[in-house]
Amino acid sequence: MRCQFPFVLSTLIATCFLTCNSQHSAGEEGKVKVFVLAGQSNMEGKAKNELLEHQAQAPETKELFEHFRSGGKWLVRDDVFIKYLDRKGGLTVGYGSPGRTGVELEFGTLMGNHSDETVLLIKTAWGGHSLIQKFRSPSAGLPSDEKLQAELKQAVERTQQRNKKNNRTDPLPTMEEIKSQYGSSYREMMGEIEETFEDFETLFPALRGKQLELAGFVWFQGWNDQYGGAEKEYAANMTHFIKDIRKDLKAPNLPFIIGVMGQNGSEPAKGAMLAIQEAQLEMETLPEFKDNVKAVRTDVLVDKAAENLYPKWKDNFEEWKLTGSDRKYHYLGSAIWFNRIGRGMFEAMLELEKQN
Repeated sequence: MRCQFPFVLSTLIATCFLTCNSQHSAGEEGKVKVFVLAGQSNMEGKAKNELLEHQAQAPETKELFEHFRSGGKWLVRDDVFIKYLDRKGGLTVGYGSPGRTGVELEFGTLMGNHSDETVLLIKTAWGGHSLIQKFRSPSAGLPSDEKLQAELKQAVERTQQRNKKNNRTDPLPTMEEIKSQYGSSYREMMGEIEETFEDFETLFPALRGKQLELAGFVWFQGWNDQYGGAEKEYAANMTHFIKDIRKDLKAPNLPFIIGVMGQNGSEPAKGAMLAIQEAQLEMETLPEFKDNVKAVRTDVLVDKAAENLYPKWKDNFEEWKLTGSDRKYHYLGSAIWFNRIGRGMFEAMLELEKQN
C-alpha cells in the first residue's frame, strides 16, 4: 500500500513555504536549508565519542578536529541544527548511535561554514535495513507472489520451531505482515521529515519565523543488500528510490548524494559488495540523473592507520582504542574515516549546487 505521508508532506511543505512567505520576507527572517540524511547503520554513525575526544587532543591528529572545537571543548552550533529520531539540538558530537558520531558532524559543520543561511539536518537511519525490503520505495512495488509465498513459508516454519522449542503459542505470521515489511522504513523516513517540517518551530525555537527550504538528500546504505541476491536488484531499486523521493517531496531535481559502499577500504571490492558499488556509481551516469545525482566513493577515503591495525586489534587493544572503535562493516569505527566521508558528501553537494 502506498504511504499516505508523501501527499501530506508535499502539501505541508508547500503550505509552509506559502505561510512563511506571506508573513516574513526571506531577507527579514532568513531561510533554513534542509538536508535529509538517510540510510542504515553507517548513516547512524559508529565512531565512538571517546575516540573523537582522544584524537582531538592527540598531537598527531588534533589538527583534523580543530574546526569542531573552541577553547578545548566541542562546539555546539547555533547555525546548524539536527533532528535524529528522538534527539535534537545544535550540531555537535554524539548524534550517531548511542555514544557515537557519524558523517553528520563533518557534513553539517562544513555546510554551516559555507552557507549564509541556517542549516537543518534531518537524519533518518536504522541499522540493518535494506533497500530491497524496508527502504523499498513505492514505485518498486512488491516482489513476486512466488517470493512472498516463500518468505511466508520460512517465517511460519521459524515461528513453529520457536513455539515448539520454547513451549509457546505465538501466532503464525500472515501474508499481510510479510507485505507490511516492504517500504516500512521508507514510510517511517517520510514520517520523520513530515514531523520535522510540521513542528520545526517547536522543535527548534531559534528557527521560529524562518522559511524551510529543502536543499538536498544524502544516502549512505548498502550492507544488507549483499544477501539473497538483493545486489542484483540494487540499481533498479535505487533508481525507483531517487525518483520516488523527488516525487513525494515535490522536488524534481533535488540534489541527491550517494555514499558508495566502501568497507573494502584499500582492498578491491568483490562479489555482492562490488555489484552494489557499481550500481551506486551507475546512478550519476544515467541521463535522467545528470547534474543532480553524485556518487561519492568511500573506500578511497580509508583511514589507513586504523585499517593496518585492525587485523590484530585484539592483540593491540590499548593502541586500537585510540585509533578505531568498531568492526570493518562499520568503517572500523574510525572518526577520521567518517569525517572524510562527511567531507566528501559535502563537497559533492556543493558541486551539485554550483551546477544548478
